[in-house]
Amino acid sequence: MNSAHPDFQHMPKDLLHDDEILKALKAEQPAAVRTLNGELLDIDSARGYARYRFEVVPAFCHSQGKICQGGFLTGMVDTAMANAAIAKGRLSVAVPTLEVKVSFFEAMGPGIVYAEGRVLRWGGSVGFLDGDLKDEKGRLIVHATSTVKIVRPKK
Repeated sequence: MNSAHPDFQHMPKDLLHDDEILKALKAEQPAAVRTLNGELLDIDSARGYARYRFEVVPAFCHSQGKICQGGFLTGMVDTAMANAAIAKGRLSVAVPTLEVKVSFFEAMGPGIVYAEGRVLRWGGSVGFLDGDLKDEKGRLIVHATSTVKIVRPKK
């Protein structure tokens, strides 16, 4: 594959099915995602969608270990958004963030959260994404939007 993304340059270019893309994304999980205790659960390349499970641990928290620091939550939702875009590009694009906006709706302590990322608009060189982070009860913890540059392989 002639991928613009350094993690996927070695991949075969005939990855057509989402199960193959999901397997490749899981195999190339960055250290930052492992640090955030993340697990990729699902993707939909046609829609541009990714879903993750993360575990918030006390080491991510302040206020006597009861409230997760916002940067960790931002990293979680950003991971889901970026992987939605990478899935949409079928592993052939890099998607550096140009802008991200994060709104925090609820405090989150240690526990499990689910992050969903979605491609809202996919253009020639710019993509618009959004994402949510919810707890196990379905409460909305974080909503984010992101603008990414779509870096395609050079011909």
